[in-house]
Amino acid sequence: MAHKKGQGSTKNGRDSNPQYRCVKLYAGEVCQPGSIIVRQVGTPIKAGFLVRRGKDDTLYSLGTGKVVFMGSTVHVDPLDPAEPRPFWLKKSS
Repeated sequence: MAHKKGQGSTKNGRDSNPQYRCVKLYAGEVCQPGSIIVRQVGTPIKAGFLVRRGKDDTLYSLGTGKVVFMGSTVHVDPLDPAEPRPFWLKKSS
């Protein structure tokens, strides 16, 4: 029996970096354009007003405003009262 391991290459030793998926900005927090709101696998949370989906399903903001979660959809309510918003998105006070 051999008492020393052969000098072949090992089959383990590889590991990928963590992807840190979760909600990054919660309801009521202020976001800037390009801010990541949610990192996710698939689309359990949908993109709403002033929010777009990246190719890896990351949701990010298109404008400055407050994050609003309505059910399984996330919206950004603009901080500027003069900026147009959908009628169902309440005016921020």
